[in-house]
Amino acid sequence: MAGLVPAIHVLMLRRIEDVDARHKGMTKKCELMPRLKDKVAIVAGAGSIAEGFSNGKASAVLFAREGAKVFAVDRDMRAAEETCAIIRAEGGEATPHQCDVSIASEVDAMVAACIARYGRVDVLFNNVGMQVVGGPLEVKEEDWDRLMTVNVKSMYLACRAVIPHMIRQGGGSIINNSSTAGIRFTYANVAYAASKGAVRQLSQNIGVQYAAKGIRCNAVLPGYIATPRITDRLRKSNPADYDAKIRERQMAVPSGKLGSAWDVAYGVLYLASDESQFVNATELVIDGGQTASVTGKVWE
Repeated sequence: MAGLVPAIHVLMLRRIEDVDARHKGMTKKCELMPRLKDKVAIVAGAGSIAEGFSNGKASAVLFAREGAKVFAVDRDMRAAEETCAIIRAEGGEATPHQCDVSIASEVDAMVAACIARYGRVDVLFNNVGMQVVGGPLEVKEEDWDRLMTVNVKSMYLACRAVIPHMIRQGGGSIINNSSTAGIRFTYANVAYAASKGAVRQLSQNIGVQYAAKGIRCNAVLPGYIATPRITDRLRKSNPADYDAKIRERQMAVPSGKLGSAWDVAYGVLYLASDESQFVNATELVIDGGQTASVTGKVWE
């Protein structure tokens, strides 16, 4: 059996060489060219509600590092400006824009402003969201309605506004931020979970409907990620045992650690780039293997 190993390796290397040969020109370009060079990217929810990097803030900065012109959108103009300041300090290009993406007129104006500034939109990352914890007996109707407006309607509105421009320019990539809460139960979180399940189907429907127009639409499903929104919420709701709550989350992930906003941002970058040109109407789970495990603990 030992003698077979080199032969298998040779076959694997030949397959890799075949792929490399077909993409030799592309590989050389990638070595010299940023992955989003000359692309225009709208990031909705590009700020952060507390110190640190949210998924949107990290994605906006990473997009710019990879050559994109970033249209950084947030309800809080100061948060959007802070993200743009980081991008500019690194030599990138970014424009801040204040917008409540749950309001149709503001979304339409936001996309129009991006087109006026940059002439096109190649990437849309819908990252705005909120959370209300509890089951159907605990969640108030008005909170349910507000959450669905922010988490689902906002993404529909943004997609509706950018799709005509993407059709005219020959394509684009839309990435919607869903969650593993949309596919698994971890705690009583019915409104949030339902909204994230809706985001998955919104993404799939758009991806299939507009595939022939060159538009891809995918969802990312982050798991336990240590973003400012999550850590800030846990601090406020568990002031006496915050560290224990964080440890509890860590131990629910097979690796024993939480993800960071950068883990999500790199997944979003892949879906935004031409490297994922045949990836459409699907989802990328970014959870350290948590949803693949039924043990609910670190496996040692």
